[in-house]
Amino acid sequence: MRQIHTFISALEPPVEQHNHSSLAEFVLLGFPNVGPVRLWLFVLLLLAYLPTVCGNMLIFLVIQLDAALHMPMYHFISVLSFLELWYTATTIPKMLANLLSEKKTISFSGCLLQTYFFHSLGASECYLLTAMAYDRYLAICRPLHYPAIMTTTLCAKMVAGCWTCGFLCPISEVILVSQLPFCGYNEIQHIFCDFPPLLSLACKDTSTNVLVDFAINAFIILVTFLFIMVSYGRIIGAVLKIKMAVGRKKAFSTCASHLLVVLIFFGSIIFMYVRLKKSYSLTLDWALAVVYSVLTPLVNPIIYSLRNRELLKAIQRTIFRKGGGES
Repeated sequence: MRQIHTFISALEPPVEQHNHSSLAEFVLLGFPNVGPVRLWLFVLLLLAYLPTVCGNMLIFLVIQLDAALHMPMYHFISVLSFLELWYTATTIPKMLANLLSEKKTISFSGCLLQTYFFHSLGASECYLLTAMAYDRYLAICRPLHYPAIMTTTLCAKMVAGCWTCGFLCPISEVILVSQLPFCGYNEIQHIFCDFPPLLSLACKDTSTNVLVDFAINAFIILVTFLFIMVSYGRIIGAVLKIKMAVGRKKAFSTCASHLLVVLIFFGSIIFMYVRLKKSYSLTLDWALAVVYSVLTPLVNPIIYSLRNRELLKAIQRTIFRKGGGES
């Protein structure tokens, strides 16, 4: 508890020594120039959020309840679905509230906490997708050794490592931002609190923050993405050596869903965070933010359920189960 109290205390706005009053809250401008279509945008965002929650919750529960899916690949999928539930909860509810409210304020500490959890969960997802790529590499390229290597213990340790590393990574960035003076203009031109728009409001040189952000994001995103691409390069090479067309099709189908999620997720965050600038155009930042904070969590349950026969069958068994038997 003492460590948590210390970390929360570090998020309090610093006392200014430069004749500026430190800001106590920010204003999230949200979606730009929506005007009369604000209500329609609220409905669209809500229609994206509800299936995201329901779909990921369904996948998580089905995998946990169905003994036939108690294997490493599905365990990783269930953890990803669980992560997506929290990932979207950090930003989308606040977006929805701001679309209906004239007062779009968020406290200084609240803004930094939203930024911290959003980046922690995002980093955890990068590591988790990497672990899933390694799992598929072992299953396809070393099938005889797979049961001995990918044990339940190793799977649990990999998941724990993904969460731990993910939640440790953004701490230094948040502490550095919390020490910046914010004064005067307090409007965040973004749909949620994030490092780039926050840095643009600081009344102090932020080149150190930008460099630290770049180094941490480049390490997390590019290293994990490179590892995933190398894994899939070897997987494709192994699959092409399979003589039976049915075998090649089944192997590709198993990995296609994971690779599609990887390309959508990493494609957007690379353009957003691996750069030595505070921001590009507001429109580009807004569009990228929608992709990785709304679109990716929405398509994950769709991709994994529609492209996986075993998971589809398990969902059908769970939904249509009557009494103590199956329909």
